Amino acid sequence: MRFLAAILLVLFAQAGWAADVKVRDGDTIQLGGTTYRLASVDAPEFDQMCINEYADPWACGVEAREQLIKLIGKRAVRCQDLGPDKTYGKWRSAICSVEGETTSLNRSMIRKGFALNLDVSGQSRFKDDEATAKEGRDGLWKGCFVSPPDFRRWDEHAVLLGAACRADKDREIRNALFPERTSAPPGCSIKGKFALRAHVTGNVGVYQLQGCRAYPSTTRPDRWFCSEDDAQAAGFRRAYNCRLGSRRN
Repeated sequence: MRFLAAILLVLFAQAGWAADVKVRDGDTIQLGGTTYRLASVDAPEFDQMCINEYADPWACGVEAREQLIKLIGKRAVRCQDLGPDKTYGKWRSAICSVEGETTSLNRSMIRKGFALNLDVSGQSRFKDDEATAKEGRDGLWKGCFVSPPDFRRWDEHAVLLGAACRADKDREIRNALFPERTSAPPGCSIKGKFALRAHVTGNVGVYQLQGCRAYPSTTRPDRWFCSEDDAQAAGFRRAYNCRLGSRRN
């Protein structure tokens, strides 16, 4: 059985298909040792909160990742590498497809309403797909949310999107989308804090790993991350008081 599995892995590799797939969030996957961001796609951050159609807080970032996991299932994935990711150069930008499907994962996530079309260099690959999802109130569009870039900037005055946004509940909705006390998504224990001092190094904030000196005293983190790569991709740097020997996630 192991021999057969090894043969299949070799065949997938020769065809450009990868069976070793890890979904990091709603627009980021890892194939072997390479991490790809789905090109022209911007899904909610893994720790992002939205409002559902019943006006209840909803962990939409977690749900977006679950939707991408379901789209892939146990099938192999192939990615067309488009070069370094413009936001985080250690990752690659790509159009990715799952074995047996003609529609890319990029387009499928936007069609399902769990990601937004991201204009890159004036190109809007999936603008029509986003419009269809919005009109059908699919995925995120059935509730109320802010765009992932606005969430990453923690812009509490950002434009609210979705069918469940109500002007008479504006303050309550924003308090849910930008909570004073954030909750850690499953398996994510790295704490991020926005900090002006981080701007000197071109970052938006700092993060603390478990075992770092200031980790216990960081009781109200602004963001949560599952890995240092995720934190750095979001523009955070490791706190200077966090020694290299601290335990990583």
